[in-house]
Amino acid sequence: MPHFDQSTVENTLLKLLSVDGFARLSGEMERVDLPLRHVLVASDVPSTHVCFLERGLGSMVVSSTDEEAVEIGHIGPEGASGMHVVLAVETTPTRTFMQVAGSGIMVPMETFQRALADDPEMKDFFLRYVHTTVLQLAHSALANARYNMHERLARWILMCHDRLEGNNLEITHEFLALMLGVRRSGVTNELHVLEGVHAIRSTRGNVRIVDREKLIEIAGGCYGVPEREYEKVLGLPLCAR
Repeated sequence: MPHFDQSTVENTLLKLLSVDGFARLSGEMERVDLPLRHVLVASDVPSTHVCFLERGLGSMVVSSTDEEAVEIGHIGPEGASGMHVVLAVETTPTRTFMQVAGSGIMVPMETFQRALADDPEMKDFFLRYVHTTVLQLAHSALANARYNMHERLARWILMCHDRLEGNNLEITHEFLALMLGVRRSGVTNELHVLEGVHAIRSTRGNVRIVDREKLIEIAGGCYGVPEREYEKVLGLPLCAR
């Protein structure tokens, strides 16, 4: 089992843990590759591990009983999967899987739950993180109800940009359609809107950020509150940009 140094891990939550909290988990940590479509949390199935992402992008998706699905949130190096257990819930109907391949640090669920039970300060820390994910979900609902499609697309691209390295986002039209809850054909039109104002450059399987400030301007009030709340309650910015 390799030794993990808290100062060199690339997951923000692990960096922010107390030294004692990190030590409670580090003995059982395992660094793993996370390929495209790898399932981090399966619907209604007990999770065996918590995964702290270091690279890549996880997508949290909710599905209805008649198989309609939409993305409700992202997980990147600022977060972790399997956080429903912090709320004393064994399973969740939502599903989390990798939309952009990457890597992460796995911790067995039993180790994580034992650490939470033994360390109230650590549990409070993860409850604050869960608060930020709930706020992200709430603002997704707000964006879907009150903002135009190109504004919502700008928000989602910014959220991806926050969590991925560089300005080239390897995200497909299929993923964008899932994010927006629209058909793939509708995505192309909205990408053209953002290209028309020189905010992005879109090619097959890739969106290049040309002007981040322009995207923030387009997204307006549907982007920024959850991101600021993350820094407020956890102490480091969600995005290093």
